[in-house]
Amino acid sequence: MALRIALSGFMVLVVAMGIGRFAFTPQVPLMIAAGQLTLTSAGLVAAMNYLGYLAGAWDAMRAHRFVEGRLWLGITGAVVLTLLSAVADNALVHGLLRFVIGAMSGWSMVLIAAWTNERLAHYGKPGLSAAVFAGPGAGIAISGLLAVYIQSRSLGAGAAWQIYGVLALILIVLVARYLPRAGQLHRPGSAPEPLHLTRDLRRLVWSYSLAGFGYILPATFLSQMAAVRFPGSVFAQFVWPVFGAAAVVGIALSIALRHLSTSHRRLALVLWLQGIGVLAAWLMPGMAGLVTGALLVGGGFLCAVQLSLLYGRELAPNHTRYMAGLLTTGYAVGQLVGPMTSALSTWLTHRLEPALGLAGIALFIAGALVWSRHPERQRQS
Repeated sequence: MALRIALSGFMVLVVAMGIGRFAFTPQVPLMIAAGQLTLTSAGLVAAMNYLGYLAGAWDAMRAHRFVEGRLWLGITGAVVLTLLSAVADNALVHGLLRFVIGAMSGWSMVLIAAWTNERLAHYGKPGLSAAVFAGPGAGIAISGLLAVYIQSRSLGAGAAWQIYGVLALILIVLVARYLPRAGQLHRPGSAPEPLHLTRDLRRLVWSYSLAGFGYILPATFLSQMAAVRFPGSVFAQFVWPVFGAAAVVGIALSIALRHLSTSHRRLALVLWLQGIGVLAAWLMPGMAGLVTGALLVGGGFLCAVQLSLLYGRELAPNHTRYMAGLLTTGYAVGQLVGPMTSALSTWLTHRLEPALGLAGIALFIAGALVWSRHPERQRQS
């Protein structure tokens, strides 16, 4: 049963996050080539996605009715709107679609994380919770490899969206019967106790918000950076699949090293490694910089998510869904600021790279915020 729950949660995150949200990244070069977007408008469309993610996460955190319905609507909506993206042909329509997909992925992320964490803890398998968070990385790797195939066949952006949508539909059909039904995510009439935001919790929320800002620029534009630096190169097309594969490997390493040090210090180290990766993508010449960035930023991407939620659960064990929603909301705010910064950078300098410097600094600060745990007694009142 525990393995089935973990696999179901993993598959939901493959679809809602790895494909629904992040298939946009390898699509950016195709949509720019088709005249649907510019580099600046791509940043603004990405910002719409993260604004939707913010709205969805905030709503999921506070929902007391129709909770399971939100999860199901989020999953099915991500599939349907990915397919509908095939007929979009301008920045306005893509922005609207990205906003709604963002909201649905926010619902999916918060609610599936809460469900899997609670159920796996109930079955005495909390270690499997980390494996669930490999889902977005697996989805990124799959969509990235599909992007290589799509470009090798000279297919357009519309055909690519159809391929991603069909794949998402097949994956969800495989696990649909195992996903939570009414009453399994929220019991009618139950209300969470008020959460006391201790110093450590506030630091964690700020850290996770900065982490969202720091990683999102390379996560959104790595494919485009590779396409600009190495036009026509087949090898450049593998940068995004490398990012996704590194995310899965990072989760595997996080599970293997889970007994070393504390969760908050492991989180700090992961954020600092991501910061080095962002600066490498900016400052190191040639393909080496992009690959190093993909490995370090991608490798830490899902580890930062999993460790932040783990640390939040340690600090507030009775508020699993609320903490998942609060952290995801902060992360979404950071992700929203990231593309806006990139749009400003490309508008002023015609280059994305200056914004990467700010992203790297944000990740170093994020790590410093969680390195030490305050000795005060953690309490909820």
